[in-house]
Amino acid sequence: MSAPDKLAAFWNQRYAAEGFAYGIAPNDFLASVAGQFARGGQLLCLADGEGRNGVWLARQGFEVTSVDIAQRGLDKAARMAVEHGVAIRTQAADLGSFDLGLSAWDGIVSIFAHLPPRVRRDLHARCVAGLKPGGLMVFEAYGPGQLGRGTGGPPEAELLPALADIEQELVGCLILHRFSGLREVQEGRHHTGLGEVVQILAQKKA
Repeated sequence: MSAPDKLAAFWNQRYAAEGFAYGIAPNDFLASVAGQFARGGQLLCLADGEGRNGVWLARQGFEVTSVDIAQRGLDKAARMAVEHGVAIRTQAADLGSFDLGLSAWDGIVSIFAHLPPRVRRDLHARCVAGLKPGGLMVFEAYGPGQLGRGTGGPPEAELLPALADIEQELVGCLILHRFSGLREVQEGRHHTGLGEVVQILAQKKA
């Protein structure tokens, strides 16, 4: 079984459980900056899982495409959207090879999408290319200090990026917000408690 197939199997199994693995409320950081997206803009949510972020953004009036490697998660996202009276586009894809297009998005959202460094660097280069000039990239993930805390995130150190790494990968963007430190994260069964996070809000230069 290939690495993407193994990853898809893992996440499909997690999302097959009753309820929502990471809750139904949007990520706090995303909610705090979403007002800076272009009104009614085209947004791409990476690794959107069961749709808590994508559906919330659609409820705010944005046109949302949610991408995830796990079809089970996207199926839940589509049902949640219907329940809230909004529409989102869903696409099952491996972020390691997903085509984001060129200058296609007013905003790209990456919330707790923990990837191997090589895959992450390549994806972020495609994100910058995929943003329209002036478009925004919203990123939050657990950082290196999260290892061993037991409050969420992967147990592999290489999947926990440092703030400086993400900044360097978003070449061509102006960094509007940067943060690395502790915050309380309460998102469903798997993000529960004080965690070390890395946050960036970046804007593609004109």
